[in-house]
Amino acid sequence: MIGEPLVFVGTCDLAGLVRGKGFPAEELPLRLRKGIGLAHSNIMMSPFGPIYETPFGTEGDLMLVPDTSTKVDVEFGEYSAAERFYLGDIMTTDERPWECCPRNFLRRAVLALNQINRQSGLTVLAAFEQEFVYTGVEHRPGATYSLDAHRRQGSFGESYMAALRAAGLTPDSFLPEYGARQYEVTIAPTRGLRAADEAVIQREMARAVAHRLGYRAIHAPILDPNGIGNGTHIHFSLRDGADRPVIYDPARPYRLSVVGERFVAGILHHLPALTAITAPAVSSYYRLRPNRWAPTWANLGVQDRGASLRICPIFGRDGAAQQFNIEYRVADAAASPYLALGALVWAGVDGIRHNRSLPPPPEPSLWDMDAAEREAAGARPLPRSLGEALDLLAACAEAREWFGDRFFDAYLQFKRAELRVLDGLTEAETCARYADVY
Repeated sequence: MIGEPLVFVGTCDLAGLVRGKGFPAEELPLRLRKGIGLAHSNIMMSPFGPIYETPFGTEGDLMLVPDTSTKVDVEFGEYSAAERFYLGDIMTTDERPWECCPRNFLRRAVLALNQINRQSGLTVLAAFEQEFVYTGVEHRPGATYSLDAHRRQGSFGESYMAALRAAGLTPDSFLPEYGARQYEVTIAPTRGLRAADEAVIQREMARAVAHRLGYRAIHAPILDPNGIGNGTHIHFSLRDGADRPVIYDPARPYRLSVVGERFVAGILHHLPALTAITAPAVSSYYRLRPNRWAPTWANLGVQDRGASLRICPIFGRDGAAQQFNIEYRVADAAASPYLALGALVWAGVDGIRHNRSLPPPPEPSLWDMDAAEREAAGARPLPRSLGEALDLLAACAEAREWFGDRFFDAYLQFKRAELRVLDGLTEAETCARYADVY
């Protein structure tokens, strides 16, 4: 059968899904300059497809312009089309960044961090640790972290690692996780905008490989409201202009340097409101419940997987400053990586600008306290629903500045429309709606 190569350019939008358009590969030189046409309201496509509400109407045109640094061209053999796509920026027709472009939201945050101290030129180094359910393996009791579960996924893991490497990423680990049929994949950290680009590519390669094997890699926040969810944990640290790590100081509380403390304190300060961006599905809040190995309080913990922000361990005696990083655990794959990482960077910048500080490590452990004692120690409960999280975000004046008025109001409208569409469904029905999409 004859065929002509196609290339796709997309953006990971407000729903955390890659959407865009394809074109013949021979047109690529033109598309790299002019992109493809897009309507303003495209950004308001819900996870489920329809545009339920939009502040933009039907008028106006934009361009989705491929970024050559994001090129993916992965061959899957003669009986399957290659994965050929670019991630791109949403631009106005006079070639300016559109104010509601998710990728530009992160780019602006990275620039603000870099310019906060022109002498040091700070940037963020980050990696996304992503969990998903692979439908090509049956669930067996006791399979958690087991060699049996690793074996029974067949060729998926090796094909996935090969696809990641062919796409220009550096695989770090592949393992069976705690939940039923759940696996986790991590990649090596990268800087700034590239970290979110790679998180998007990482997800899409999982879906691409599973599809070619006749199965799915489901990244929905949780499939069973009484089960274990799929988290997207964001590991981050800061580097200076000479690529030196700057957040590690073994002599200070939490082993955080002064700038590290201020950056993390900014995230902790804004954390309840940030959940509306990093855990943006209705079902996200079924995962963030007690006894799910997921956070329920806005707190910082040392090597504590129940904390929202976790000081990660240092392995061995060498390279402590290079290894040292913080893990943000209140995120999932319903979020656009550009918005999730961008929100963390913006909050961290706010912490540096306002010299925010962290509460001292609690004594006794946070988990030995009752709710009142936890709040007295500086921890706050996470929102218990998307509606509650959106109300906290709407009240956050700093977040409005990060987004800009138009983007901020559009995001709130987008998510509140999603809430209304799912109103009246049971938790199991809601999980099923998201599982069909992610």
